[in-house]
Formats: sequence, C-alpha cells, structure tokens
Amino acid sequence: MPDVITRPDGMPPTNGYSHVAIAHGDTVFISGQVPVDADGEVVSADPSAQVEQVFTNLRTALAAAGLDFSHVVKLTYYLVDLADLAVVREVRDRFIDAERPPASSLIQVAGLVSPAFRVEIDAVASRG
Repeated sequence: MPDVITRPDGMPPTNGYSHVAIAHGDTVFISGQVPVDADGEVVSADPSAQVEQVFTNLRTALAAAGLDFSHVVKLTYYLVDLADLAVVREVRDRFIDAERPPASSLIQVAGLVSPAFRVEIDAVASRG
C-alpha cells in the first residue's frame, strides 16, 4: 500500500484525494495542482500568477515527500487556453533545470474543475 500525504502544510484543502502518493520503491505521484493558495483561494485571473501558484504548490508537495524539482521525471500540463503556453514555459524554467527538463505532456482541455482555473499540472518524481 502506498504512503499518502493528504494535505501537506501550506497546501490547499483537498476533497477526496491526496496531494502526494508515494509508491513502494522510488516513484512519487503528485496530484494535479491548481492555482489555489493554502487558504483555498484562487490566486488571480492572471495566467502568470496562476502558473506561479501551481508550481509553488508542486514544490510544496514535492518537499513533503522529501524531494524537489530535480527529482521530477514527468510533468503533465492541462491548459484551457494554449495562448498561455509561453507563460507556462517562462514560469516553469524558474523552477526546473532547463538543461535537464523532465518528460512532459500538454493537453488542451475545455475546462477545469473551476471556471476560474486556467492551468493544472501534475507530476511524477523518482527518489532514485
């Protein structure tokens, strides 16, 4: 059975999921993070602010598992508007090593769980 960290300190509230699941072995799964702060509030309608909050949430979730962005092997991006992709890349490059980027997938979606969300990103990391 995997270890789960439902709500690490500094993460938004959850509703039926854990932010972090640590599989037996070296694989850690980070749930899709959205632009919500630790108080459960959407940070802004601004794409840059939303992406910044999502990566901040990912960093917090990784830290709860004893990891950082250097351990991330895969990111999956869900964007409502592909026009936000340049902003996503710019913010992402402040958090990851652009010389050693993780594998990634990008999916354009019609909408996310809240109409206020422009982006959601999940991660897979390795302790190895």
